[in-house]
Amino acid sequence: MKISTKGRYGLTVMIVLSKHYGEGPVSLKKIAEEHDLSEHYLEQLVPPLRNAGLVKSVRGAYGGYKLAKPAHEITAGDVIRILEGPITPVEGIEDESPEKQHLWIQIRDAVKNVLDTTTLDDLATYKETGENEPYMFYI
Repeated sequence: MKISTKGRYGLTVMIVLSKHYGEGPVSLKKIAEEHDLSEHYLEQLVPPLRNAGLVKSVRGAYGGYKLAKPAHEITAGDVIRILEGPITPVEGIEDESPEKQHLWIQIRDAVKNVLDTTTLDDLATYKETGENEPYMFYI
């Protein structure tokens, strides 16, 4: 399973809004500038999040977006599903042999578990511990 820029940037927007929860709206322009992202692209990501009831828009000179509910009530899985669709590591698993179906289901369930137990509050208040090993790429 690969999360596209849609899911990654959408999660970035939601984490920023989480960090500013209760402080008023945050403009997409500010988020785009602070994270070196395309404001136009972010504008395309917000409507599905708004339609799903995760963010609210505020019009006016000091307008922008804010979370529609507390950050501890929104999971990474909520955001990813809205922007990416269902979480599936493999398409068409019904055509696979039973042992491979079992593997793909275990992988799917593990990914779902991580996404569904990680809240925006967890991500917004994350502190680096140095326990994560960097990815090693081999060529």
